[in-house]
Amino acid sequence: MELCNITGLKGKVQVPGDKSISHRSIMFGSIASGDTEVHNFLEGADCLATIRCFRTLGIDIEENGSVVTVHGKGLHGLSAPTDILDVGNSGTTTRLLSGILAGQNFESKLSGDESLNSRPMKRIITPLTQMGAHISSILRNGCAPLYISPSSLHGIHYNSPVASAQVKSCILLAGLYAEGETSVTEPSLSRNHTELMLKEFGADISSSHALDSTESTARIKPCRELYGQKITVPGDISSAAYFIAAGLIVPDSEILIENVGINPTRSGILRVCEDMGGDITLLNERVEAGEKIADILVRTSQLHGITIKGDIIPTLIDEIPVIAVMAAVAEGTTVIKDAAELKVKETDRIETVTDNLKAMGCNVTPTPDGMIITGGKLKGASIHTLLDHRIAMAFSIAALVAEGNTKILDSKCVDVSYPTFYDTFEGLL
Repeated sequence: MELCNITGLKGKVQVPGDKSISHRSIMFGSIASGDTEVHNFLEGADCLATIRCFRTLGIDIEENGSVVTVHGKGLHGLSAPTDILDVGNSGTTTRLLSGILAGQNFESKLSGDESLNSRPMKRIITPLTQMGAHISSILRNGCAPLYISPSSLHGIHYNSPVASAQVKSCILLAGLYAEGETSVTEPSLSRNHTELMLKEFGADISSSHALDSTESTARIKPCRELYGQKITVPGDISSAAYFIAAGLIVPDSEILIENVGINPTRSGILRVCEDMGGDITLLNERVEAGEKIADILVRTSQLHGITIKGDIIPTLIDEIPVIAVMAAVAEGTTVIKDAAELKVKETDRIETVTDNLKAMGCNVTPTPDGMIITGGKLKGASIHTLLDHRIAMAFSIAALVAEGNTKILDSKCVDVSYPTFYDTFEGLL
């Protein structure tokens, strides 16, 4: 994909359904009793991997465009897979599904692509083992492929060293099958879609925050059954982030992004953009099935550098590549800290972001837990995405304000989360 400098992005955008919520709707619908009807389901490669896995586990799932119907078989209705469960490139599928499989009475194996199989799984192997699960890394390197065999689970209290929704969700899902209460305390609150959605499905789940610190604890008790639901998936704020950035940095632009989920555990990018001087207005705010939703109006703004660190990082970890792009054209210096989790995403995003920004002429310095970016003018370059969808989309935004042409290598990787990304942009020109 080759892109060049433009001005005047104007119009309305509907972004695809939230990836995190789409994953969970399939998983929870599969282990619920009765049908779950999902509207605005994200038809990206990661979420399709979740559908593929649950079909392999004996669940009948109907797809009709963005409407998906899951014919759930209850908490104990999954069947032994006849093949290895192929999770593709999806860390969410791998970690959350492992929690469910730990409570089953059959053996299973999970494996993904080369990138997925290099990502850390010890972070779920450790707590699941503490619960009594029989789970191991087949290659004994702390990564997938994973092998899970039947066991009896018991509830634990787990102090997670990282604020990770995937780790937390894995443990809570295993807790559905455990004896006694299971709880997870995080150093700060990670995205809470699992807690909100499981409650809608009828789980006995709650959460609380420490009064004297940023710690957050989620608790779950085993229940006899979950019950199918009708779910409308809000637009994914991680996908909306690229249009927010484009509306702010491309001259003479005004973009309305409709029906976006603004869950406080996910909406850190809105606070960062406002702190950088961005003109952002939330319209038509509402709550549906526990999730906050709004239309987001963005207009071209003169951005300035800020420091981004601490508790806000888990609420925008997937948006840091595009935040770095905004920082690269903002006035002054932006410092991103406490984001070492970037190293274990689809790529080491500290390295891929800084390498590509340097290629575009940006003054950027990587640090062990983030980067330091001094804003200025960008120039066109060849962007090495390393098949990371968020790198491809973030630097497509950078290309819109760079001098000359920019070539996004392996741009097809956007299919992981946003197959129609480039088509949507054409509608704003």
